[in-house]
Amino acid sequence: MFIINNNINQKGVINMNNFKKIGLTALAGVLVSVSANAAELSVTGGASIGFTNQEEKDQGNGWSMNDGITFSASQELDNGMNVTMKMVIDSSDGGGSAAQVMDTRIITVDMGDNGTFTFAGDGGSSVLGMIDDTTPTAYEESWDIVDSADGRVSGIGLNNMMHYSRDNTLLEGLTLSASYIPSDNQTSIESSSDYGFKYSSPMDAGTLTVGGATGETNAAANSIEKTIMYANFASETGFTVGITASEHDSEASNADKDFQAIGLSYALTPETSVSVNTSTLEFEDSSKSDQEAMGFSVSHVMGSMTIKGTHNAVDNVAGTAANDRSGYDLSLAFAF
Repeated sequence: MFIINNNINQKGVINMNNFKKIGLTALAGVLVSVSANAAELSVTGGASIGFTNQEEKDQGNGWSMNDGITFSASQELDNGMNVTMKMVIDSSDGGGSAAQVMDTRIITVDMGDNGTFTFAGDGGSSVLGMIDDTTPTAYEESWDIVDSADGRVSGIGLNNMMHYSRDNTLLEGLTLSASYIPSDNQTSIESSSDYGFKYSSPMDAGTLTVGGATGETNAAANSIEKTIMYANFASETGFTVGITASEHDSEASNADKDFQAIGLSYALTPETSVSVNTSTLEFEDSSKSDQEAMGFSVSHVMGSMTIKGTHNAVDNVAGTAANDRSGYDLSLAFAF
């Protein structure tokens, strides 16, 4: 507490020299306190210019811009745990003038051998959502770009969800994970949860990675059980091949789906990669035809700038027979 009376002379004028000394002493104490508990702060960002075209559809202006600024802060606690907070400002996700400015808010607690806990206020993903299609690609998956063609089996990513992962100490290379999404008592009357694993094993010719997840999604009126399995092999010669297979079993009548995807990528140089990807979406509903997709992608990195492109063709979009469409996407991205 400052006692200003002691700094007033007989004429009732404040002695500014003494007052400055008191203020500087207090400020120094505050700075010492802050620096002793200061977290490590970092800011990164990126922006891209893209052009997307649906070749059998008049979509208007295909130009777009994507951008994001990521703020991260990390702090080591007295008990040895590391806490990281990440927030992303991304105006493109909300759409134009009504854009959602804050895109991601995530707190991560690294507990060392006891695993990692993540709480996502916004922008999180379930275990299933992280592995919906792991096939290697230089840019986009085969089912992407073309409107209404998405149909892969995936998890959900609602607000205020929890995720936990831990490396298994009994088997090197094995990671176990789980996520939990509480009910919001509106669209999700019941909570959702899923569980998964990932195992990576170095081999003479490369690295084999296998994994999978299963869980129940209750974000809709009908409960849905989902299962995803995948395997990728990255060779030392630059080739990577992978497969993803998944099932979507719904309580709703005639609503089950099966999804399979295969991808092959090749690193021509450390900066340039190409890939080819295919996928098939099968429907329980006999009135729908299998959706089949194929895509080609390429990417080239020049320092902090990346040029990417993809062309996808999809037959029987969303199960509608003879509804065949294609599209391409070009992107020029910068990292800061």
